[in-house]
Amino acid sequence: QVQLVESGGGLVQAGGSLRLSCLASGRTFSLYNVGWFRQAPGKEREFVSAIGWNGRNTYYADSVKGRFTISRDNPKNTVYLQMNRLKPEDTAVYYCAADRGVTGHVNDYEYDYWGQGTQVTVSS
Repeated sequence: QVQLVESGGGLVQAGGSLRLSCLASGRTFSLYNVGWFRQAPGKEREFVSAIGWNGRNTYYADSVKGRFTISRDNPKNTVYLQMNRLKPEDTAVYYCAADRGVTGHVNDYEYDYWGQGTQVTVSS
């Protein structure tokens, strides 16, 4: 069982940066792949980024590639999403999710555990 708590969201101007954190409970977190998803009002939840259990493999949606960076610190049970050059269209609730399957899952149904989400608002 893994419990996830996101933090780091907030209000930022376009072009600014935020770093989201996903803190996990559980001694086996280092065995889990982690993904970030987001959901904007009136839209479906979409994949943003994912990282394999050992941090070697990372994946990004085309819309964030080159602007967002995912990383993890397993001793701290934390996965980060550094978001740079933010745009108004990045506004959404951001969720982290975890699973122990194959790395690189981009579909939300492939993840077993979810956090409650953190709001990111980018003003123009």
